[in-house]
Amino acid sequence: MRKNQQNQEFVIPINPENIKQSVEVKVKTLSKDEVEKVEKVGKFVKIKKKKEKTNESLDSYTIIITEKPQAAAKIAEALGEGKEKKYSESGVPYYEIDFGGKKVVIACAVGHLFTLAQDRENGKKQWPIFDIMWKPNYETKKNDWSKKYYQVLLKLCKNASDFIIATDYDVEGEVIGLNILRFIAKREDAKRMKFSTLTKNELKESFSNVMEHIDWGQAIAGETRHYLDWFYGINLSRGLMEAIKKVGSFRIFSIGRVQGPALNLVVKREETIKNFKPQIYWQVSILIDGLELKYIKDITKKSDLEKFSDLKGKKAVVTTEKKLENLPPPPPFDLTALQTEAYKFHSITPIKVLQIAQRLYLAGLISYPRTSSQKIPREIKPEEIIKKLSRHYKETVFCKRKFPIEGEKSDPAHPSIYPTGEHADLFGDDMKVYDLIVRRFLSCFCEDALIESKTIKAVVDEIIFIAKGMKIKEKNWLEVYKARLFEKELEDMNGEFLIKEVKIQEKETQPPKRYTPASLVAELSKRNLGTKATRATIVETLYTRGYVRGQSIEATPLGIRLVKSLENYSPIIIDEALTRKFEKEMEDVQKTKKNLKESGGKIIEEAKQVIREILDKFKENEDKIGKELVEGTNEMREMDRKTGELFECPVCKKGKLQILFNKSDKRYFTACSNYPDCKTTFTLPRGLVKKSDKICEDCGWQKLVLIKKGRRPWEFCFNPSCKSRESRKNVVYNEEKSL
Repeated sequence: MRKNQQNQEFVIPINPENIKQSVEVKVKTLSKDEVEKVEKVGKFVKIKKKKEKTNESLDSYTIIITEKPQAAAKIAEALGEGKEKKYSESGVPYYEIDFGGKKVVIACAVGHLFTLAQDRENGKKQWPIFDIMWKPNYETKKNDWSKKYYQVLLKLCKNASDFIIATDYDVEGEVIGLNILRFIAKREDAKRMKFSTLTKNELKESFSNVMEHIDWGQAIAGETRHYLDWFYGINLSRGLMEAIKKVGSFRIFSIGRVQGPALNLVVKREETIKNFKPQIYWQVSILIDGLELKYIKDITKKSDLEKFSDLKGKKAVVTTEKKLENLPPPPPFDLTALQTEAYKFHSITPIKVLQIAQRLYLAGLISYPRTSSQKIPREIKPEEIIKKLSRHYKETVFCKRKFPIEGEKSDPAHPSIYPTGEHADLFGDDMKVYDLIVRRFLSCFCEDALIESKTIKAVVDEIIFIAKGMKIKEKNWLEVYKARLFEKELEDMNGEFLIKEVKIQEKETQPPKRYTPASLVAELSKRNLGTKATRATIVETLYTRGYVRGQSIEATPLGIRLVKSLENYSPIIIDEALTRKFEKEMEDVQKTKKNLKESGGKIIEEAKQVIREILDKFKENEDKIGKELVEGTNEMREMDRKTGELFECPVCKKGKLQILFNKSDKRYFTACSNYPDCKTTFTLPRGLVKKSDKICEDCGWQKLVLIKKGRRPWEFCFNPSCKSRESRKNVVYNEEKSL
């Protein structure tokens, strides 16, 4: 750092060794309380630093900064050996320990303390918006509770002599740490703790082998990603909203560089389903001695059925073939696989799985969940973990494999998701996800299952029919982890057998299945769209905006219209190739140690140019885009009206009950369409309410479905007189007349 005179500017390249490979931003005063304010994204970090009074009575100390309060508590406990001192200021905890005769303070953030926002002093009327700045969250959101964490860190950093960043070791964690360093600690670099679990041994080892610098590849890649997401999200979303306002309407729209391609995938699947024309085909089978054997392929030409017409009563030569096969266990979990399996077995949505996994990690029960690795390194001492798990999982007796099964995927930051061996009382979905992780991990140390496959083949007039069976001879890992294997035992058959019957079944080809939340996340991962940490959130956003609906994801009229409009007038927004290109470039930045400035800056400038071209097209076709969005909005309203229409009002017998939304208290209710003549209403539970196809068995009323984020849909009867509702108090019957 170079200082000329008091109150002059400091120039801080974003690089620990002052090499010319950093992406820099301009910074200016943030508030009146001696807090720095960040200027627009530029070339250098410039800090006007006021002279601060230091409390000389306080000794200097090392400060460790974590991402969450739970992580701070775990680190303090591990390093303090139970002698840590806990303090609290405005409800924000921090800790003090003595380590090797030196004072160490462990403090925490609460996720991101800063967010990107428009620099309104420089870009009030500018569109597209590229003048942005990092600002504290509490300055952009009223009553944001991160303010107290900001202020405590500001106080604790003043007297610190040595800084250690101990946020999550990924791009987001690095950005969180970088911003705390720049804007609170006024530091250009810090040491870095790297760990994958919040266990005592690993935290002590991480502290003892602390990295000399933060991971600048992750930091620059993460910051670049934030710039791109902001540029895309704000500018393109504003473009959509300006278009619909131009034609005299209003609706909140959003679109982003990953959101667009994700929505396009759903819409294309919907189009395929809608345009699907079923093809007729036939399946032929024969019945021999009580066993049904199928012809080896489907028949697509009706004329080909003639060769089966005279098979009944003939003798077929039957043989049995047996084969023993090894079935290895599946590889350990990466995040996408965990989300997929949790949805398959327990119907837990991907976003909720991530939330649960994060809680389990902070509790020290599992390793860091945001990983793409399928590797189990020896350094984690898996044999010790298995020994600890044996206290609660008797299935550990099947863990006989010396070296675990692993997958191909790796992650330089973290290994696969694995249990630490620590125990806690868990309930509900938390227990289900934890149990899934434990069993998957244990299964990797189990021997292959032994499967006997059996094929019975019947040949008549050179026509081959087969029947297949399967029997599990040795379960091994199947004793530990769930797998959808269906045994079908067949008796051996050899010799000549009489064909007693010929079956010909006419069938139709089926359209492809719609995505589920889990399968869409998996598809985004397969196509390298988004990151392991953001894909579930992107899917949730599609629901929130009304672009998709249902657990079997269906594109709504609004989602379809939006994609069609973008396809016609700005196809680059939904082009996954461009999005994938940016993802690859940011991954390259993360991996490299050279030319960080050039690489990050190049990506940002390229993105700006793309956005300018997109918005130029927007402005040329604003009226057309606006009209299509209005049509989509109207179609959505009509669909909502029809979807919300229930049955004849039980009071007036003239109108129909329908599901409506009260904007004042932000909740759904049912009311008679014959209002104001009939004022019958029913108040419903908070959350998204839709009609169900099912009828209440107790009273005959149509059931409703309550949908809440991250929870399973819940079907309920809203008839206040129904026996099934006697115990529920949160649905209020409210009408002027009694039934």
